[in-house]
Order: sequence, then structure tokens, then C-alpha cells
Amino acid sequence: MPIPNRDRLIVALDVPSVEAAEGLVHRLGDAVGFYKIGLELAFAGGLGLAERLSGAGHKVFLDLKLHDIPNTVAGATAQVVRIGASFLTVHGYPQTMRAAMEAKRDAPLRILAVTALTSADNNDLGEAGYRFGAAELVAHRAAQAQALGVDGLVLSPMEVGAVRALVGPAMALVTPGIRASGTVTGDQKRVMRADDAIRAGADHLVVGRPITGAADPRLAAKAILAEIAAACESLAGA
Repeated sequence: MPIPNRDRLIVALDVPSVEAAEGLVHRLGDAVGFYKIGLELAFAGGLGLAERLSGAGHKVFLDLKLHDIPNTVAGATAQVVRIGASFLTVHGYPQTMRAAMEAKRDAPLRILAVTALTSADNNDLGEAGYRFGAAELVAHRAAQAQALGVDGLVLSPMEVGAVRALVGPAMALVTPGIRASGTVTGDQKRVMRADDAIRAGADHLVVGRPITGAADPRLAAKAILAEIAAACESLAGA
């Protein structure tokens, strides 16, 4: 099914409190319908917010990056199904991906495997003991995820084109590390503009600080949605 352009943008509620997150949701209004809740907000009461957002018709991406023994991953995944989230991240280890996929069963929750964090470059991965660089690690984990039937992948926009060619059109590719022209990259090391990421093959873009840190978050979100729409239009006409 075609993805509505509005659902391609996922706003990261990377804020320290539920009150701050609710304020952002209110300011963004109907411009945004898909929100990411990560570890910081989850530990501040964000799981309850996720349930409320889902109940109000919003889509929720729980970016919890699960990785534990299979039984624990399965139990946690079952709880996320109960919350009503649309996306859940797990780390791209075969045991973990397999446990999450088995636990979700026929629920509409989509499991996304994290390939390599966008804050890590080849030097960081080498320091952590990986024998692969970023591109090789992402491709390796993407192939494993596809073999296990995982719904999608989280990866840097820098690897989207190569991975889309590897896995084909069926898997959802979700990319953080999206920055507008002229903005600071912060702690992200592998970043790209929104329109370039869509053209490279991304399905959903996770955007945090360029929207949440803007003087007018709604206006910033609309600007990125316009970039997404233009990129999708150019692809349709290609």
C-alpha cells in the first residue's frame, strides 16, 4: 500500500517529560500524526503517553532497541502489542529479531531491526570490537533480518540506497539522522537531507531536533513534509 506523505515523517519526542511531549504534540497539531518515543521519555512515563496517543488515532514508534535473552524480548514485545504501537525497534541480532517476530504473531505491530546506530562511524565500531565497518555491518544485519521475515530496518540514510537494492521494496526502511540544510548535526555522524533520503529509498524519516528545537515546530515540520512530498513526486514522475 502507498504510504501517505504525512505518515512518512516521524517526529522524535526526545524530551525529558510527558508534559513537554504533550506540549509538542499540541503545538504540532494535525501537521504530524506519527511520533517516536525513545528511552528518555519512556523512563519518564512515556509508555502511558504512547498508549494515549495510539488511542487518539496517532501512530507511535516505540524506539526501545530491545536486546536480551529471547524470553525477555518476547515478553516485552507482547506488552508493546498491548500498548498499540505501530513500530518497535530491536537490535539486529538473530536471536532477538526471531523472538520479537514470534511474539508479535499476527498483531499489526511492525518490528524494526536496528542495524548500526547513526552516532557510530567506522572508528567507533572498531573500538567496540566489530570486524565490519558501518556499511558492511548494516548490509550483514539487513540480510539476516530479511531472512527472518523482519518487517523493516532502522539505518542511516547513508546506507539506504545500498540496502534498498539488497532487500527490495517489501521491507520498511526507517532513517534517523535527518537534518535540514545549514543545521548542526549534533551527535549524529551519518546524516542526510529529507528529500535526498526519500530519493535514496527511505520509507519513513525520524526527525527530532530540527523540529522539536525550532522556534516554530509546526512550521519546521511542514517544511520537511514539503521536502518529502517533492521527493515523492519526483520519484513518481521518474
